[in-house]
Amino acid sequence: MSSSSTPVAGASLAARLGLTAPIIQAPMAGTSTPALAAAVSNAGGLGSLGLGAMNAAAAQTAIEQTRALTSRPFGVNVFCHAPAQADANAESAWLRYLAPVFERHGVTAPAALKEIYTSYVVDADMQALLLREKPAVVSFHFGLPAVEHIQALRAAGILLMATATNLDEARRIEAAGIDAIVAQGIEAGGHRGFFDPRAHDEQLGTLALVRLLVKQTGLPVVAAGGIMDGAGIVAVQALGAQLAQLGTAFVTCPESAADAAYRQNLLGHEQVSTAHTRAISGRAARGVRNQLMALGIAADAPPAPDYPIAYDAGKALHAAAKARGEHGYGAHWAGQAAALSRALPAAELVAALQAERKATIQALTAA
Repeated sequence: MSSSSTPVAGASLAARLGLTAPIIQAPMAGTSTPALAAAVSNAGGLGSLGLGAMNAAAAQTAIEQTRALTSRPFGVNVFCHAPAQADANAESAWLRYLAPVFERHGVTAPAALKEIYTSYVVDADMQALLLREKPAVVSFHFGLPAVEHIQALRAAGILLMATATNLDEARRIEAAGIDAIVAQGIEAGGHRGFFDPRAHDEQLGTLALVRLLVKQTGLPVVAAGGIMDGAGIVAVQALGAQLAQLGTAFVTCPESAADAAYRQNLLGHEQVSTAHTRAISGRAARGVRNQLMALGIAADAPPAPDYPIAYDAGKALHAAAKARGEHGYGAHWAGQAAALSRALPAAELVAALQAERKATIQALTAA
């Protein structure tokens, strides 16, 4: 099956995509690479590219590079957040608050902040690119694009997925004509996929959310959040998920773009402490606890600017500190089970997950 083949209606997700492993490598913007996505797809799972931090030209290059490495299907992911609302007062207050930290690392804080990522909902170039390139899967995070565009993608033979953190979002996904729901539990690393960052977050765990969506919607469900090994895959499949999406598990593969400090934060620890923060990007995201997170919850901290304007400051501060050998300000996104990370090439990790999954099923059958 090529990466642009038309899915077979009515079949399971694995059958529609020709997968031999019920595994999706999460599309981690800034961390996933063509090499990682291709390796996972070649091993029988679904590799993914995170396009949320790219413009259309960079996305096309990444898609072309992935296709040069695999003839198997792979997916791409885009961010569908409401475009940022600039607030000069909030942005100035945030920069004033961070200014002493910038100075400690030998640089001056930026004079102003900008919206560093364009939301897919208003990115006509990216929308046209995906209709032209026709990746096997397009997934949406933070919401959905216009119904007309969803219909155009489906007419192009692309399988569509979207992240839900609760039942209301899942029902909106189903009503929009999306093919599958990615059920993102509170355990997941990276950005919470909720549609409205100002709304109450029910903080549903992966197991509860998967079961809820399997029972209350008619769409296939992909489980995401806290899954690091084959036993975790079996657990979510037992609750009705067709596939498991793993992100943190693939960060420490050599094919990922994670730097040495990021890898060191995940490997060789009995426990890895993670938390949600808005201080890094302006939206809640789970990562390894660090100094920027601490700044965000300090008593005198002003509210972080809107996403992704706050990310402009976060990335600048991380770059300044990293240049001096300090890695306590980076976006080292990771889920709650990050301590189970292992440094395996992606293909070996997929094989290990498959072996663990089969061993778990055998043990349960024999019990």
